[in-house]
Amino acid sequence: MTTPAGGPGSWSENILEYFLRNNQITTEDGAQIIWYHAANHKVQMNEALRSTAQMIEADVILPSNGSEHGQPIMAHPPEINSDNTLQEWLAEVIKSNKGIKLDFKSLAAVEPSMMLLENVKRHLKRPVWINADVLPGPNGNSRAVDAKPFIDTVTSFFPDVTFSLGWTTGWHPEKVNEGYSWTMVKEMEYICNELNQPVTFPVRAALVRQSCSQLLWLLKQSNRYVLTIWTGKNDSYSIEDLLFIRDHFDKKRVFYDILEPQNHEFKQAIGIKINL
Repeated sequence: MTTPAGGPGSWSENILEYFLRNNQITTEDGAQIIWYHAANHKVQMNEALRSTAQMIEADVILPSNGSEHGQPIMAHPPEINSDNTLQEWLAEVIKSNKGIKLDFKSLAAVEPSMMLLENVKRHLKRPVWINADVLPGPNGNSRAVDAKPFIDTVTSFFPDVTFSLGWTTGWHPEKVNEGYSWTMVKEMEYICNELNQPVTFPVRAALVRQSCSQLLWLLKQSNRYVLTIWTGKNDSYSIEDLLFIRDHFDKKRVFYDILEPQNHEFKQAIGIKINL
């Protein structure tokens, strides 16, 4: 029996509803969700599975050396090798009840990965997010994944999924960093307005405050849209920037996949206890 789109146990189920239903959070507040970022190698994957994180994020690439017969592996560029294949990763993660976010840096890795997901679909009654940066964004210099073939490939396998569609970005400590422009958010809305799936837009914490009007406008275009705040390792931003986001956006529609120590300080500032 297929699970209805967006219904309990479907891949497109809202993660707040899923974790509330499983008594892992206490209220519909995106800040309550704990993330484990870059659970790629076996050590990090096992740490993520043992952790209190509800959502596990990992990166999928094709090996550059042709090993594993082109089987997708778990690594974040510039890494090109891994001790973990997607097949091995899924075999472990399906034993948990954690939500999944898979991040793709190239179109080539998408179809073989969807085939592997197809094999374990019946064991995955939980939110599954599929992510790619599909448009150039502020200071972005890495290549965006072509949106249409990415979306078409994913939906040809799984029409019931949550998309995470972002912009390539950069951050420079020596200069004023522009935020997400009107052109950028309108291009994204043009891509997403025809979709039926829920969409989360991953946005860089250090660039959100200067893009508040644009991102508020984007969220107003559909109740299917939410934001996921993420941070670069060397980005400079303050807890005040995170609290600004907290004050200006609906708490149900913003998730925070941010690094320490800011994650701990932010949760403390808004009164959310962290069980490590």
